This record gives sequence, C-alpha cells and structure tokens, in this order.
Amino acid sequence: MKVLVSDNLSELGVQIFRDAPGIEVDVKVGLSPDELKQIIPEYDALAIRGATKVTADVIEVATNLKVVGRAGTGLDNVDIKAASKRGIVVMNTPGGNTVTTAEHTLSMMMALVRNIPQACASMKEGKWDKKKFSGAEIFNKTLGIVGLGKIGSVVADRAMGLGMSVIAYDPFLSEDQARQMGIKLGTVDDVFKESDIITLHVPLTNDTRGIINAKNIAKMKKGVRIVNCSRGPVVNEDDLADAIESGKVAGAALDVFNTEPPGLTRLVMSEKVICTPHLGASTREAQDNVAVAVASQIRDFLLTGTIRNAVNAPAVSGEALETLKPYLELAQRMGLFLGNMIQTGIKSVVAQYSGEILGMELKPITTTFLTGLLTPIMMDDVNLVNAPMVAEERGITVSETKMSRSESFTSMVRFTVVTENREHDVEGTLFGKSNPRMVRYGHFRGEFDLSGELILLHAYDKPRLIGSVGLTLGDRGINISHFQFAREEAGGQALVFLNTDTKADEAALDALRALPNVIGVRTLTI
Repeated sequence: MKVLVSDNLSELGVQIFRDAPGIEVDVKVGLSPDELKQIIPEYDALAIRGATKVTADVIEVATNLKVVGRAGTGLDNVDIKAASKRGIVVMNTPGGNTVTTAEHTLSMMMALVRNIPQACASMKEGKWDKKKFSGAEIFNKTLGIVGLGKIGSVVADRAMGLGMSVIAYDPFLSEDQARQMGIKLGTVDDVFKESDIITLHVPLTNDTRGIINAKNIAKMKKGVRIVNCSRGPVVNEDDLADAIESGKVAGAALDVFNTEPPGLTRLVMSEKVICTPHLGASTREAQDNVAVAVASQIRDFLLTGTIRNAVNAPAVSGEALETLKPYLELAQRMGLFLGNMIQTGIKSVVAQYSGEILGMELKPITTTFLTGLLTPIMMDDVNLVNAPMVAEERGITVSETKMSRSESFTSMVRFTVVTENREHDVEGTLFGKSNPRMVRYGHFRGEFDLSGELILLHAYDKPRLIGSVGLTLGDRGINISHFQFAREEAGGQALVFLNTDTKADEAALDALRALPNVIGVRTLTI
C-alpha cells in the first residue's frame, strides 16, 4: 500500500509510515493541482496539512484512494462530501494542537491590549512613544468566547487564571457543564453585548460564516477588541475594517483571513490590527503531535481497518472490529434483504439492540444495515462511509434504541423500516458465535439463512404445499440446501424460505407461481 505525503509533515510522522510493514511512503511537497491529479491514482492514502487542496476533481481521479488524513483540525481544504460519495474516509487530528492554538490566542490578546507589536516596530524606528502605545489591563475584564470546544475551553481556563470573567456561547454546552467550569453561559447576542474582548473558536459553517459582521458589531460595546484564531471567513473583513476606522472596535488580532495570504488589505495595514500568518498551530510540539497522530491513524486504518477521528465514518478499533464482524455481517444481510423487498420510498429506520450486544459499539452496525438497505436502490453509489449522508439527503431519519434484555436470545438486533405505506420489521441474532441468522420477518418467525441464492414463497398453509414446492424444484435440477417454513396460524398465510445451490430460472419460478395456494414468488441473491 502506498501513502503520499503532499504537505510538510514532521519527520516523526513520516518515519511511522517508513517503519510500517507493507506500507510505502512518498513525500512530494508543493505539487500543483494538475501534478496531484496525475499521480494520486497510485496511492491508497494521502497525508496533508493545510496547503494541499483535495477537491472533487482530485477525488474523481483518485481511483485507489481509501483515506485522507489531515495533520490538524480544520478540513476546509478537503471536499468531504465528494470523498464520502467515493467511500474515502477523511480523518483529522483533534486535540493535537489544542494547547498551542489556545496559547497563541492568549498571546494575541495580550499583545493586542498592550500594543506590543506596534510599540516594538516604533522602537526599531528609533522612537520612544510611551503615550501613544498606552494599553489596557485584562484583569477584571470580560472575555467573550464564541465556541467552547477544546481550544475555547483551554482559553477560558487560562483567562480565568489571569483574573478575567468569561461568558461563552456554545449550543452544545449544558448549563451544568458551564457552571462546573466557572463560566457564564449565554446566547451569542449576550456574548456580543457584554464582552470587552471577544475571541472566536468555531468551525466554518453556514451559521458561523461572517458571524462578525456590521449587524453584530453594532450590538457590541464601544471599544471592544476582537481576536480570531479559528477560521478566516467567520469575520466579514470589510465590516470589521469599517468598525475599526469608526472607533466602534478598538482593535483586532487576526491569525486567519478570508484569503491566505491576504495581501495588503485594510485590516493588515491598520495600525490597530495585529496579525500573524496562520501561526495558531505552528509550534514544534504541535506539529510533532499532529504528524504522529495522523500517521498512526492512517497506518492503523490501512493495516487493521481501525477508524479514529474520522469526520465521515463511525469510529471503530481493529480489536472491536473483530468482535463486531459477525454482527456487521448480520446487519448487512438483513439490510440487503429488506432493500430488495421494499418497493416504495423509505421514510425512517429504527435500529433496536438488546442483550449482551449493548456492550459493543453499535453505530457501525446501524451504518452497515443502512448500507445494505440502500444498496439495491443506489447500487455502487452507497457505502459504509456515505450511507448516513445518502439517507439524510433522501429524507430518511435514522435512530437507535436500546433494551437491557432480549426475550429469546442473549443478543438481538431489530430493524424497523418505515416506508410510505407500511412498516417492515426484521430481527436477527447469532447462532453460536459467528453464524448470523434472521429470526423474524414481519409476522414470520424461523431460522432464516440470508446467504447465497434465495427463493421466497408467500402461500396459504395447505396440505401438499411443501411437497409440491420440493418436487417442482427437484424436477428442474434445483437442489434445496436450507429450508424454513413459517406461518402466522394454521391454514393462514405462510412463508416458504429456501436456500438453493443454484439460481432458479424464470421457468422454475413460473412453475412455482402456478402451484395451488401460492400467492407470490421472488428470488434474491445475497
């Protein structure tokens, strides 16, 4: 397997690839988009930082690519949707540069309030302007944090240690968590209105793009200072420049920009703005950390199938994968079975787990079922990586429920698929440790082997039904390898479920359909 390192990566990370058996690594930095597209078909994995742009055009020609790993957190330079559709796992390294970026934020804040870069530049010109560069204290000031994830939390902790009050907005943080951290939780408007200094630690989304804009700046205190070490486009640069020039904003500290490098923009040229060339994660320690992390993740994925820190696939360890394998096989087969049986639009999927299986990682099982379910509809366009996204795009809601006990088996997996006109239920379990079996389909219970060539007959439970089915297939040289008969009640509707050594042709199926009491016949290959 071949790995391409296309950005500057710490030698510690490259060495992990070199030491891995069965992995060959090439380091080719500074490739143009056309050069990358020319060579990417050779590679199974791609390790990047922020420079390489993994666009849809690149992904389209990356015929062997299985994984993209970003040494860092941000993935603005990767077309995740295109990668997911091709079944390419996209990983990052959250946490590897947390402390470094938080420290840079605090450094920028301190430099901003004390005018340190400007004073330093003035002195290098031979000046001594003490009055001009008089600053402000941060003690007893209010720091507003938009986004209290890993980096924002470290910033909050350090800021409180410096005697600041902290108010934060984060839609995923509970009041109890904020209280334990000693932080006041508020709305984003609360943060804008109450803060002396505002710092941003958010991903780039439709909600955060341009969140620092004229409308929101108008809500802020006069003389507020703004720090951005997250993503450049979360700031409307023209609106911020206007606010600085008007005096509404006292100054800004920026490490990231809408376009990088930004050139000599109004913000870069303003004496009230201090700026750095995207240095948030640029320490030796951080670069070593993220390089080792991404190389280890890619290596483990290629060698054992372990998925860690993927943004488009459920995390599962290689060890857990061995335990999950028979359940994944069961889920895939039941998904394929229902996917072939369902003829109308799907509205929702509910996965229910009970018994000993609750101690395992369940999300991969649900995703595997979803992949099987959608495969007969989408064919090669659905896979384990993009199945949740495909379901969402088609308006299919997916949920999981858990029950502590299983009625009949040590572990039970149940899937309910709601279509436009009815519900379809299947239940499955393992016989022994590794033999997957569907044990219920709708009202019919049995031991159904979902593998190979299958024939399903809906019929009425009448004498000679079973014999006539066996005789009809036998006369045509079709051997039955596994047979299950299930009925709702004596004389009522029944399901004849057959595994055959060879596929039944249309003549054989027509002969079955012509038998007395047969309602319908269909074949499946799983």
